Amino acid sequence: MDINNLIEMAIAEDIGSGDHTSLSCIPADAIGKAQLLVKEKGVLAGMEVANMVFQRIDKNLVFNPLLKDGDFITPGDIAFTVEGSNQSILKAERIVLNFMQRMSGIATKTHYYTQLIKGFNTKVLDTRKTTPGLRLIEKMAVKIGGGQNHRMGLYDMIMIKDNHIDFAGGIKAAISKTNAYLKENSLDLKIEIEARNLTELDEILAVGNVDVIMLDNFSFEDMRTAVKKINGKYKTEASGGITETTIRDYAACGVDFISVGALTHQINSLDLSLKAI
Repeated sequence: MDINNLIEMAIAEDIGSGDHTSLSCIPADAIGKAQLLVKEKGVLAGMEVANMVFQRIDKNLVFNPLLKDGDFITPGDIAFTVEGSNQSILKAERIVLNFMQRMSGIATKTHYYTQLIKGFNTKVLDTRKTTPGLRLIEKMAVKIGGGQNHRMGLYDMIMIKDNHIDFAGGIKAAISKTNAYLKENSLDLKIEIEARNLTELDEILAVGNVDVIMLDNFSFEDMRTAVKKINGKYKTEASGGITETTIRDYAACGVDFISVGALTHQINSLDLSLKAI
């Protein structure tokens, strides 16, 4: 799904047969101006999406950005103004706020996590733990906040996890079958495989033919041992219940990436408000 399709769905969901409140009490020819008021400290995200929403609602609306995605914001800041038909501004209001508040919340959370591991080369990754239908904008927000996107879905990267390994008949079988499948279908996809312990890691290293090794729910001691064993031959990802209190210790183990599901599934939307001026 692209952003335009997502916006169309949001409009259909919110406006339906029409904004009957505005149609009933706002003159069709009334012109006005509104501004996006920041009410909470954080990282701004969703400016481009907001402009797309306004233009989709009414191409005659004039969007004037005063800040940009990724800017640090504090209460009282004005992110943008929009001018034109009052009816059109009111139609777009909630859709714009829903996108921007959630995206800014994710960007703010992501920035917070990236700052926790500042000084290390480790990068923060998102996951597929996203709101159904909103993955695209949620992953956009992660990037705005300074994180990196993992795979977008099941189609753009191979991720051999514990269930795949068990169903395939073991690590060697899973890796062999995956590489054969990619060759047979002329697919150029990175392969990541999960290791649940050091024994499985040794099996993976013996087989090879992967790009990234996910070290899932490893203790700090085992994580350091694993990184030393891998010795830069493959990229490494730490995963599994990593929180703000443990992320720096995991980064200190020397992993390349740390995936944090909380970036997109345990966030609070940032408080923003569209006000007439």
